[in-house]
Amino acid sequence: MRYKFKNYDFVKASKTFFIVSAILTLLGIASLSIFGLNYGIDFQSGSSVDISVTKKIDKTQLEGFIDSEQFGKYTMTAGSERVSLRFEKSLSEEQQEKLEDDFKAKFDDKAAFEVNIVDVDIAREQETNALYGILIASLGIVIYVAIRFEWRFAVAAVISLLHDAFIVITLFSLLRLEVNLPFIVAILTIVGYSINDTVVIFDRIRENLRFAKLKTDEDLKTLVNNSVSQTLTRSVNTVMTVAFAAICLFVFGSESIKMFSLAMIFGLICGAYSSIFIASPIWLLLRRRSKPKKPVKAQSASN
Repeated sequence: MRYKFKNYDFVKASKTFFIVSAILTLLGIASLSIFGLNYGIDFQSGSSVDISVTKKIDKTQLEGFIDSEQFGKYTMTAGSERVSLRFEKSLSEEQQEKLEDDFKAKFDDKAAFEVNIVDVDIAREQETNALYGILIASLGIVIYVAIRFEWRFAVAAVISLLHDAFIVITLFSLLRLEVNLPFIVAILTIVGYSINDTVVIFDRIRENLRFAKLKTDEDLKTLVNNSVSQTLTRSVNTVMTVAFAAICLFVFGSESIKMFSLAMIFGLICGAYSSIFIASPIWLLLRRRSKPKKPVKAQSASN
């Protein structure tokens, strides 16, 4: 499928996207400062109980049953074949056995239980390791792009990547969606897809620079618009293909990968527009500012 945007001014349109991204960034900072993230069991202490059932269970009755067990605050996700419970406090062995025996007696005697417990130290370690993973990935991308292209491309690429990751984190914070280890995997995957689209556009810009005769700022702007237009079909088709797969995973996949799929959908959309409307215009801005000044002609000896 081909998209015809030969005469479209991507650089001019990027100003609108800059404003939108700035607003989302401010909302994200405010949301993270006030509400923080809704951490799952992977990043906070507590117990995770996954129950595989062989029959359909009424959600209202199940909530009443869990409340009656009096194990403290919890969240529940119930599907047709699986029930996932996240307790804020770690369950003792006696509580685990009581929950399993009572559930089987009331709902499904063939249900299978899987219980995971995370203490505070492990939760903090996993959170720290996740941040390190994102930072190391970003650093590696900076080095790669700087070596393959130049520092302006590297700066623009990293700003674009951080933008994509932060927008997804903002959406999860605003919507109070659960953040777990699959979410971190999704962020790293988004970074990979985003840099792929960005590098394709940057490669075309670099190629066009070799043959371009740049005399004015308008020539440089036209070069960026043409480069984006020439790679747009590939970028959009790639994103649509992966987004379709992510949507299918979200709709038909199990409860355990829904947040991963949703983060991928958000990230792919952000990555598609940031590669076009954020990364390339930032490179153009840096290129304009670093243009050498014209040398002043020496005055004649007579003067």
